Amino acid sequence: MKIQVNTDDNVAGRESLARRVEAEVSRTLGHLSDHITRVEVHLSDEDSGKTGGNDKRCLMEARLAGRPPVAVTNHAESLGEAFGGAADKLKRSIERTLGRLKDHKGRVSIRGIEGPVGPQSDKAAVAPEADR
Repeated sequence: MKIQVNTDDNVAGRESLARRVEAEVSRTLGHLSDHITRVEVHLSDEDSGKTGGNDKRCLMEARLAGRPPVAVTNHAESLGEAFGGAADKLKRSIERTLGRLKDHKGRVSIRGIEGPVGPQSDKAAVAPEADR
């Protein structure tokens, strides 16, 4: 999983911030890394120097293998809060997207993901004697 951090000109401490963001993305989304090819994080200060309000913004986009990208945005009073909220939103969104791909009864999903063989698939393979 590749992590790319982008900031606007109004964000201070880009290098140290980028390292912290990369570590947090790895920690938050690490268990999903088999499904994610790249995560892009965009941090910005929308009011550039003015105080107050939820003017810090974090946009996160995850590129999933073989799926459309998933993107979320979060606004907060600080970049840390904006990023933390966006990371949680992205994690839930990816988990929800990947959860839809699995068939909860153990059969092959129409979306192409195979599940474990369950009792339902065994019944379909053996026709009752009356049908033979």
